[in-house]
Amino acid sequence: MTDYVRGLAHEPTLKPERPFFSSGPTAKFPGWSLDKLKTESLGRSHRSALGKARLKYAIDLSRELLGIPDDYLVGIMPASDTGAIEAAMWSMLDPARPVTVAAWESFGNVWIQDAVKQLKLPNLQVMTADYGEIPDLTTIPQRNDVVFTWNGTTSGAMIPDTDWLEPGREGVTINDATSAIFAQEMDWAKLDATTYSWQKVMGSEAQHGMLILSPKAVERIESYDPAWPLPKLFRMKKGDKLNRGIFAGETINTPSMLATEDYIAALEWAKSIGGRKALVERANANSRLVKDWIEATPWLRNMVADPAKQTNTGVCMVFQGDWYESLSAEDQAGVPKKIVKLLEERNVGYDFNGYRDAPPSLRIWCGSTVEQEDIKRLLPWIEWAYEKVKNG
Repeated sequence: MTDYVRGLAHEPTLKPERPFFSSGPTAKFPGWSLDKLKTESLGRSHRSALGKARLKYAIDLSRELLGIPDDYLVGIMPASDTGAIEAAMWSMLDPARPVTVAAWESFGNVWIQDAVKQLKLPNLQVMTADYGEIPDLTTIPQRNDVVFTWNGTTSGAMIPDTDWLEPGREGVTINDATSAIFAQEMDWAKLDATTYSWQKVMGSEAQHGMLILSPKAVERIESYDPAWPLPKLFRMKKGDKLNRGIFAGETINTPSMLATEDYIAALEWAKSIGGRKALVERANANSRLVKDWIEATPWLRNMVADPAKQTNTGVCMVFQGDWYESLSAEDQAGVPKKIVKLLEERNVGYDFNGYRDAPPSLRIWCGSTVEQEDIKRLLPWIEWAYEKVKNG
């Protein structure tokens, strides 16, 4: 590991140049700086010709990079990925139809709570699994509408394929893809409503989400009027028809043009390095470094046992071994916190503790904006910090 020999107690000397390993907001793209952002739209109305043009450009560039089919709609939504997926759920899920919500980490469980406590869907199948596992999705009836999270942001477990979704299935699919899209290929033909936020794989500013709708999703929205009240932020119809202006840059409420310009800069960077293919390759290479290191480290294991289900973005790892397992639950929870604190104090790595609701763990973001060399430099420091925590 760079200049570090396993098991030695001295501090490594090389530090990551960009010590940003948070799973959201994530690291900015390499070479990012504020002067790379265009500012002509700042201080202007988002409904001006310029404002709408920049919002439409962000939509068009997203479509191009993601390879979204021409007959799908792409729109900017308020309230990040949360706003986008809840708008889809509240606008598309019909109590008269059977619905399955599948979850295997924290955010998927929030969508379950929406379905159970807020929408109170009577024909609801809930499927859950522990951190690191995925429920048996093949048991979901094809007539059911289904809500799922492509990649578990807080567990590091992703779906290995979409074979469980039959072509031409009766139900609609609502896919929370926020920590997967741009780093993992989407099977658009099987996806009806797909959502994500700007602040995951693209490393852009948060608060705005994206909603991608298939023709089947549009038909559902236009043919179904929910019985429950819809907040303005979720309303996508004008009369009986979908408001297509939302998918041409006419946002439901006022967006941040500064955040929009930041997202555009990230999209342009992605295009300049080779587009989606290059983004996926960068995430794969980054995550392979971390996964190989976990395999070679006896006191760690990947939270996800099945390699086919291990993410290439937020790689999660838990502790093991006699020393760790001899600790009380409280002391076990303190191990990753102490490691992160030691490295943050030295400006080596920030925000790589596991999610608060997950088992005690570390989570290293390996998305496309992170540089391999920075990961290589981080890992020996984690080994050093672990030994320091273990030996008091």
